[in-house]
Amino acid sequence: MNALRRHRALSRIWASEPGFRGWFSTVNHTDLGRMFLVTAFFFFVVGGLLAMLIRAQLATPHSAFAGPEIYNQIFIMHGTIMMFLFAIPTFEGLAVYLLPKMLGTRDLAFPRLTAYGYWCYVFGGTMLLVSMLLGIAPDGGWFMYPPLSGALHSPGINTDFWLIGITFVEISAIGAAVEITVSILKYRAPGMSLDRMPIFAWYALVTALMILTGFPPLILGSVLLEVERAFGLPFFQAELGGDSLLWQHQFWLFGHPEVYIIFLPAAGVISTVLPVMCRTTLLGYGWIVAAAVALAFLSFGLWVHHMFTTGIPHMGLAFFSAASTLVAAPTSVQIFAWIGTMWRGRPELHMPMLHILGFFVTFVIGVLTGVMVAVVPFDWQVRDTAFVTAHLHYVLFGGFVFPVLAGIYYWLPHVTGRKRFFRLGEFAFALVFAGFHVTFLAMHWVGLLGQRRRIPTYAPEDGWTAINLVSSIDSFVLAIGLAMVLLDIILNSITAVRGRRDPWTAGTLEWAMMVPPPPYNFASLPQVTDRAPLARDPDLALRLARGEGYLDSPRQGCRETLTVEVASGRPDFHVIYPSNTRLPIVMSAVAGLFFLSLLLKLYWLTPLALAGVAALACRWVWALGRRDDLPAQDIGHGLELPPAAATDRGPGWWGSVFLLTANATFFGSLLFGFAFLWTVAPGWPPPEWFTPSGLEVGIGLAGAATGPLAMRVAIRGVRRDANVLAALGLSFAAACAIGIACAAMMLRAPDPDGHAYGATLTVLGAYGLVHAGLAALMIAVLTAKVRAGLISARRQADFPVVGLWVDYLAGIATLILLAAQLPGFLP
Repeated sequence: MNALRRHRALSRIWASEPGFRGWFSTVNHTDLGRMFLVTAFFFFVVGGLLAMLIRAQLATPHSAFAGPEIYNQIFIMHGTIMMFLFAIPTFEGLAVYLLPKMLGTRDLAFPRLTAYGYWCYVFGGTMLLVSMLLGIAPDGGWFMYPPLSGALHSPGINTDFWLIGITFVEISAIGAAVEITVSILKYRAPGMSLDRMPIFAWYALVTALMILTGFPPLILGSVLLEVERAFGLPFFQAELGGDSLLWQHQFWLFGHPEVYIIFLPAAGVISTVLPVMCRTTLLGYGWIVAAAVALAFLSFGLWVHHMFTTGIPHMGLAFFSAASTLVAAPTSVQIFAWIGTMWRGRPELHMPMLHILGFFVTFVIGVLTGVMVAVVPFDWQVRDTAFVTAHLHYVLFGGFVFPVLAGIYYWLPHVTGRKRFFRLGEFAFALVFAGFHVTFLAMHWVGLLGQRRRIPTYAPEDGWTAINLVSSIDSFVLAIGLAMVLLDIILNSITAVRGRRDPWTAGTLEWAMMVPPPPYNFASLPQVTDRAPLARDPDLALRLARGEGYLDSPRQGCRETLTVEVASGRPDFHVIYPSNTRLPIVMSAVAGLFFLSLLLKLYWLTPLALAGVAALACRWVWALGRRDDLPAQDIGHGLELPPAAATDRGPGWWGSVFLLTANATFFGSLLFGFAFLWTVAPGWPPPEWFTPSGLEVGIGLAGAATGPLAMRVAIRGVRRDANVLAALGLSFAAACAIGIACAAMMLRAPDPDGHAYGATLTVLGAYGLVHAGLAALMIAVLTAKVRAGLISARRQADFPVVGLWVDYLAGIATLILLAAQLPGFLP
């Protein structure tokens, strides 16, 4: 097959539907990556307009531009949009678009999950925007501290919009993190071992793992606060055994790693783009990877430095102050490696390099002020002043926006296939750089003079007028510069001047394809032998187009790729992807209906929406079934691979491992909350303790022991093509037994709205009950697939997946029952 025929055949297989209809059915990572980025920058524009309203309000004392209520909504929506609807989705968009191309494969691990995450993001973000347009946007702070965000002090549904909308959006982030993690570990070009991966992939992997462990505490906190507001369960009410500090712990367990979740992908862009701009290789690849991993670990030990003024014991203050200072070490390793790369190379001042230089100046200042606020006595002085706001913007704007703009200018020729013609970018960069530094240096100054953050006005005698006016004027200069950047990008995207395939003479695989990229990425998959395959073999793109790689001939109209062993990069399984479908958008819409029913208090609709999500999930997994046993596939170069459906650890198993990692973090945060209230909150011990009956405990523990054992019998049986229905039935009964034990515990627990103890036990029981129902549903679907002939010894990959969830159910059920038994062990 010649190159042209191969291109046409692959395009027919991989292309999305033509026109706008393709937006709603595409599962192609290139399309979805573009959609993520365009949507994220739309929200960036909205957040930027809100920032201009904030600065207009603060430009003069006693400003009547916006009243206190509207001002609160504006600044809260500005922070919410920039953190949740711009920064994280921009990383998701870059990763979704770039990773398969950099890794030398044709798509991400779970294309439908990518589409589902995108539509959850769109619907959740739209929910928040609608609240703002209706004047009922959240007004309790983007941090939502109780008790001010409780039902007593924040009546209405303003706060509910934030809690429910953000939880909905974070489903997208969790899904993307699972997708990215599995794709990087398993979906790479043959020969691409871990030490040959592009540096951006390492950063994306670390970031995705941080999302899986950093976002669940906030999701839990949001759920608990919404349950308190809707049903009166007093998790954060001190008079009923709760504690408002529990929210701060849950929020900042997410909130401080969030800063590094935003920074690390931007650092990955710098580490990718900078060596190309300097015509050299990256200095200290191994050291940079180690620094990124260390930064991820240390970031989870810093959350308490947001609470230095809440009465933390001195030992805790010392520990978290030291950890906050130590985090500068891995950051410095990366910065010095980048400086060394520039020193060794010959920097060329193209647009990406200008924005990288802007990053260096801005981010280093942010790091230095971060070290300042890590010192407890200084933090006491500037806590909740404009100084902290300015520091945050130096870290986030300098550490994220400048690198992202560098990356956009770097990969824009790849996305469009065109070269720059209009030259607005250089002038726009000057406006952005100057406008930003004057705006936020002035805010540092006025913060040191005592101006509080989050205030809508101030008095002339405070002495802040001139500084605030200068800051506001230059914020508009910054906004004009950013608008010119976006205009420059749009103009250079639609100009008709075609560019070279690899205008930067880069060495990574995303440039070894046609530009703009075809929907299948590579006509055949490359064999990788080092970190810069294209630099080693400049003719690689031509050879892949001629079919000299793996999977060179499309077969049966299927979307094919392969997976590799995690460490070595040796090919292990042949994978067939699902094709275009509207199932992700429908499922996300029904999930959105579930969240809307909670928001609008239409609780009769909630079980219907939940049943709809369950039915669509069953349809999702049923569509992957086949009645024919696929033989081993010849992927080229004399290599045959078995189908992924025949393995114990296929893509679904890997995805479940990392989804359960996030789930376990959520459960661990719930246990932490229980222990925190037990040991710290006022009003403990409660008026009455509760101990589950021996019958409840016996039923639950019997189910926890029987379920995993029965699933292992079923797994061994399906490998021998034996009858496994009895073992599946026993496992189903075990899941039901756990559900009965958890439901009984909920029903017999103390009044949940009378004390935080009863409320916590109720939530623990509900968590176990939900997972028992989920495991029972999975077993039921698996049983139906067995009866329908969709499972055999060569199509048994679903069994280990369900086995993982049954094992997890057994583990959490045991811990829940033990936690409920604690009062029985007390004197």
